[in-house]
Amino acid sequence: MVGALRLMTVKMRHHHPQGIPEVPFKPSASAPAGLDVLSLAEFRACAGIGDGSHPRRPAFHHLLAVTSGSLRHTVDFTDYTLGPGTWLWSRPGQVQRWGDLTQSEGTLILFRQDIFDTPTAAAARLDDFQDPVVRAPAAQDSHALQMALQHLATEFRNPGQLPLHVHTAVLRQLLAVLVLRLAHLKGAPGTSLHQLDGDPDTTYLRFRDAVEQHFRRTRRVADYARLLGYSPRTLSRATLDATGIGAKQFIDRRVIVEAQRMLMHSDQTAVQIAAQLCFPSPTHFSKYFHQRTGQTPIAFRATAHGGARDSLLAQTGSGNG
Repeated sequence: MVGALRLMTVKMRHHHPQGIPEVPFKPSASAPAGLDVLSLAEFRACAGIGDGSHPRRPAFHHLLAVTSGSLRHTVDFTDYTLGPGTWLWSRPGQVQRWGDLTQSEGTLILFRQDIFDTPTAAAARLDDFQDPVVRAPAAQDSHALQMALQHLATEFRNPGQLPLHVHTAVLRQLLAVLVLRLAHLKGAPGTSLHQLDGDPDTTYLRFRDAVEQHFRRTRRVADYARLLGYSPRTLSRATLDATGIGAKQFIDRRVIVEAQRMLMHSDQTAVQIAAQLCFPSPTHFSKYFHQRTGQTPIAFRATAHGGARDSLLAQTGSGNG
């Protein structure tokens, strides 16, 4: 349980003005299956109160279930206030900030992207949400989820006499039950912006993975079509069916999210960000950003930082008087 958490703690205690700190998953002897299960009390004890205010970009999944109190948690550019019975599932690569950890209790599950076999990962839609998944399930679903969580936590802490490989297999199966239920809840309030109605096809999945790998180098649908062996029209149709937007908009949205992350969570200049995203000039980057967000990069940074500062003042009471 301590492996990934300890590394997270070390990263969180340092400011990274030139970029967002990336946090790899480092499994320990207590996490043989590539996952950690810990209470928020354990997280507080390891991380230290207040350290979570620094942004970081974990390379693994966070699945958080709040059982009492209230917790404010930021993923990318959205603040979530999580109360009892609320679940939040953030994905690898999303930038996170923790709020005041002393005001809530619950369970935090950390797990690697490759923990499941391909069919289970596809059924659980491990990659299909670009936004964090927030669930406030109805009573019957909530009871089933809590039972699955309790079973997983018990098995994690008490492997009994099981051989290591059997214990690992059991943990993966129990985690699969939990994420499959969460991924397929119907009509839950507070869900992510877009939720697929059915399983995405192979064309879209290949395109999505290619965009994640190459969006810093090209924003042209034709380049992805050539790389994958499809026509641009086929890619656009598959992406529209899976996500509700066309292939070009899908690429642009991914580029904009990355630019916003760097603007909000680092001190890199627009010139540096434009170079990292392979724009021919800072002017091209500024125009591209403004057309898709309605703000210049500088204005977005000022607004984002102003909002974060106002939030901090409200929490500490420093804005009074």
